[in-house]
Amino acid sequence: MTAATILTLAPAPAGPALKPVAEYTAPHAPTFMDSLRTRGGADVHIHRDSDDSLSSECTGCGEYAWTLRLNSEFAQEHAASCHRPPRLLAA
Repeated sequence: MTAATILTLAPAPAGPALKPVAEYTAPHAPTFMDSLRTRGGADVHIHRDSDDSLSSECTGCGEYAWTLRLNSEFAQEHAASCHRPPRLLAA
């Protein structure tokens, strides 16, 4: 064959219209709200999560807490009762 071959594509057959797919939206990263000092000198970091709940993490004992409360009382209670000094990797 010495002649060039031309390929012709036929249009796709008409059918039901495809529905657009909703775009995936990643949740927002937690937002830092506050830091409370514990009795042992560590910190309790409070964050607002993407679903508007609150969470906290203690740099002394490592406790992670999550709550649907709209205030940081749960973190204040932990800060008042934790006597562990800051962990080297968390400080």
